[in-house]
Amino acid sequence: MDLKEIQNLIKFVANSGVAEVKLEMDDVKITIRTTLEGNVTETTYVQQMPAQAAIPQAVAPQQIAPVAATPEAPAVENAHYITIKSPIIGTFYRKPSPDKPMFVEVGKSIGKGDVLCVIEAMKLFNEIESEVSGKIVKILVDDMSPVEFDQPLFLVDPS
Repeated sequence: MDLKEIQNLIKFVANSGVAEVKLEMDDVKITIRTTLEGNVTETTYVQQMPAQAAIPQAVAPQQIAPVAATPEAPAVENAHYITIKSPIIGTFYRKPSPDKPMFVEVGKSIGKGDVLCVIEAMKLFNEIESEVSGKIVKILVDDMSPVEFDQPLFLVDPS
C-alpha cells in the first residue's frame, strides 16, 4: 500500500461517518479513528507487520502509543493568519538544493502559486506552492525535518 492510497483511505474514512476502521493486510496494519464530526483524530497508525507467519490469535495485539502532537501557538494570537499545511507526509526542505537560497523567509511577501518549500516523499521532491497571497509571519518547521499530513508549515498574514 503506497502513501497516496493511505491518504485516500484517511479522507474516505473521515467523510464516511464511521468512528474507527482497522485494516490488516499481509505486511501492513492500519487503524484510523475519527471524531463524530468526521475529522480524523491524532490516532492514525500505520505499522509494518513482521515478515514471519501470522501471529496466533492467543497472542494479544501490540499496543501502539500515539505520537505526541506538537504544541501549537495560541489560537487567539494567530486568528487572523492563514495556516499553510503540509499536503503530504515527508521531509521538509526550505531550499531547492543545499547550495541554493531559501524559498521564503519571515517577512517576505508571497503570491498565489509561489513555491514555499519542497517536501520529499518516497524519493520524489514535491514543490509546495502557496494558495494565498500575503506575508510570511512564521515558519513553523525546521529545515530537513519530517512532517506529517496536514501539519502546519507556515503562518501567512493575508493583509
